[in-house]
Amino acid sequence: MTTNTNAVNKEIAESGDDNQDKFLSFCLGTEEYGVEILRVREIIGVLDITPLPQTESFVKGVVNLRGKIIPVIELRNKFGMDSIDYNEETCIIVVEVNDSDGGEQFEMGVIVDNVREVKNIGKSQIEPAPKFGCSLSTEYIMGMGKVSEGDIQRVLILLDIDKVMSASAVSDLAQVSKSKNCEEDSQRAAA
Repeated sequence: MTTNTNAVNKEIAESGDDNQDKFLSFCLGTEEYGVEILRVREIIGVLDITPLPQTESFVKGVVNLRGKIIPVIELRNKFGMDSIDYNEETCIIVVEVNDSDGGEQFEMGVIVDNVREVKNIGKSQIEPAPKFGCSLSTEYIMGMGKVSEGDIQRVLILLDIDKVMSASAVSDLAQVSKSKNCEEDSQRAAA
């Protein structure tokens, strides 16, 4: 895991309740995305992933993170991009997702090419997602964040992490997470 990732993890831990307008930025190829920092639990390097049978191609499997089973998806694959070999900058962002059925929350890992930084983007700097007609779905885009760095103006695609997954996929992953963690709790109790 890179020094940048360690610095971002430290910033997430230290920022407390003052996170309303903060977004974690990360890259997939040349595109830069953002997710609300309030939804980010931590950033980790790529661990050994146990594949799950009969799941969508973007579902890579599950990881055991300090005794807790976390489902992991590859965002490149979910967005229809080609997969690439993982390197030292590839990481898993552990986010909190709302289960579409009961509104319960569970943690999910999202594999990204690299993590950039935490950015302050106020509501006045966020434009609605553009409309492209019926051929292109933008339902998972929360908005487009306008970011200024000196004279350079950029756009950060802000994701609604709950909508990135289809309702059925989120429900399936929530069930995997719950059942695997319940099995481990039962095994620990029996020991």
